[in-house]
Amino acid sequence: MSAVPPSSDQPAGGRDAAADPSRTPLNPGDQAPPGTPGTGEDVCPRCGGSGRLGASACPDCGGSGKVNVGIGGA
Repeated sequence: MSAVPPSSDQPAGGRDAAADPSRTPLNPGDQAPPGTPGTGEDVCPRCGGSGRLGASACPDCGGSGKVNVGIGGA
């Protein structure tokens, strides 16, 4: 006889990474996970937004051309 897992009102697979910024992997150029209050998306300063450095992906933005940085300043 097989054990029946407990039922849940949550979707299969757990929470979406976009809904839980702590589960989103960071690139070295990111200052905080996406969705963190007080942050926003900016052009990667290392590759200028191209996502490439020579023949390979930019190591700071992971090839996306974008980084998540603090906004406003204080």
